[in-house]
Amino acid sequence: MGRTAIGATMATDDRTHTAFRDIQASPEAIYRAFLTREAMSSWLPPAGAKGAFDVFEPHVGGRFRLTLTFDAAQGKSSDHTDVVNGSFAEFVPERRIVMIVAFDSADAAFVGRMTMTWELQRTSTGTRVTTIAEHVPAGISQVDHETGMQSSLAHLAAFVERAG
Repeated sequence: MGRTAIGATMATDDRTHTAFRDIQASPEAIYRAFLTREAMSSWLPPAGAKGAFDVFEPHVGGRFRLTLTFDAAQGKSSDHTDVVNGSFAEFVPERRIVMIVAFDSADAAFVGRMTMTWELQRTSTGTRVTTIAEHVPAGISQVDHETGMQSSLAHLAAFVERAG
């Protein structure tokens, strides 16, 4: 199992959550896992959820729309779903992917544009993947978010290590 960590910083009007995992795969293999609807649908949803991209345009300025369906009631869009609308803001091959995301929710606590940055750094045993979530809506608890981010990182590791 790779090394993992989580953490948070909090400014007066901003929330940032981070998580990382050391994955035994190349930055190239991990970067490719962000480029297809099928790949991202399989590893991005956290434990207890399934994901389906209704729209997926993996290029700078491209849009996406992801529906997460949860086994237990915990959704932001409805009791069992999160609908996430977003765009791809940056692709730096084998180094970084930046997405801007917004939840489709009637609850003001989940409204806002969150920036999700995935940093890839080559290590002696593979790649350290760091996820940075900035401008996290107030309704997303730090513990739940960090748990979800770690779950997605674990799924990403399993996906690329299995394909490796």
